[in-house]
Amino acid sequence: MRVEIELNNYGIKRIRQGNPLIQQDDLKQDIKKIPLEWVKFVDNKHKYIATGYLGKQNKGFGWVLDQTQRPINKAFLMEKFQQAINQRQAFFADQGTNTFRLFNGEGDGIGGVTIDYYADYLVISWYNETIYHFQKLIVDSLLAVFPSAKGIVEKIRFKSEGKESRWLAGEKPQEPLIVLENGVSYAVYLDEGYMTGIFLDQKEVRGRLTEGLAAGKKVLNMFSYTGAFSVAAAYGGALETTSVDLAQRSLPKTQEQFEVNDLPLEKQKIIVMDTFDYFRYALRKGLSYNLIVLDPPSFARNKKKTFSVAKDYGRLIEDSVEILTNDGMIIASTNAANLPIKKFKQAIETAFQNKNVTYQLTESYRLPADFPASNFEESNYLKVLFYRIKK
Repeated sequence: MRVEIELNNYGIKRIRQGNPLIQQDDLKQDIKKIPLEWVKFVDNKHKYIATGYLGKQNKGFGWVLDQTQRPINKAFLMEKFQQAINQRQAFFADQGTNTFRLFNGEGDGIGGVTIDYYADYLVISWYNETIYHFQKLIVDSLLAVFPSAKGIVEKIRFKSEGKESRWLAGEKPQEPLIVLENGVSYAVYLDEGYMTGIFLDQKEVRGRLTEGLAAGKKVLNMFSYTGAFSVAAAYGGALETTSVDLAQRSLPKTQEQFEVNDLPLEKQKIIVMDTFDYFRYALRKGLSYNLIVLDPPSFARNKKKTFSVAKDYGRLIEDSVEILTNDGMIIASTNAANLPIKKFKQAIETAFQNKNVTYQLTESYRLPADFPASNFEESNYLKVLFYRIKK
């Protein structure tokens, strides 16, 4: 390991407190060109602090992988992958689920790369150029401990000239590939851009809907994408579901999810419309719902306006209250890593107070067990709060 990177005292303190994320402010020198190799982080006396790498991505400037001076080689990587697989034995043993996160980046010890398992196929996501430089070593190490993978597709999630999704190894499945979660079938497409058709971090929330939380209820699913929450609710006995998303593709994708579960389409409404426009439409038409699911992207833009969770979530809540039945439920969710749980909760409850309703927080969820988080707040990005509302 030739490259040494000197850290300031603040950076050293954060690493010693267990935070593996390197920020640009932690570095003593200004880095003009990021080295595409493992680096040794040192103090001002060149004393070893940690081993890792520098790589620009949406959260930070690099990652610590080790603090014991071990070389980062195939044996090291195999050990990390084997530990992750061992910790997910309950998921492998679950007859009703065959899709989950196999390796969760920094939570499993290697920041900048995640691996998702879809019924014997693997999807690897690379979040910065440096970790991608080690692609062959990482994939070889993974296959050494997980040789049963039928095929691997990779997602390039940093700025690059190449394709965002490409097949790496093994056979391609016939698509849609039908996977199971909590006994419900979902149609996924592994090699279709960044997204496969289901967000695996929401399995516990969908599980609650599947178990019967939505039984006998009229459910509204906003920012519905492929309608996974709606399908889980219908499977769990919802009276009817309404899925609303601005993307044109949401209509055929959502229909397909109901069809692979043999759920009757006549009880499911699928609407291509801006969320705030739909709130106004529902109010005008006198529509109401017993349960509303709000799971917007952190940031979205259409031709007319932008939406940001930090700025606009309160408005979503207020508009939801207008069309919610008395004693109804709102499932409020965000994956915005930069929004702390306390501020998220505050934004929601301020909106309830503005609408003069009585509210009770009945359940809350963070990342599930197959998404272990690391020791810094942004790592545990998912926040889902269930509120019961009395008007």
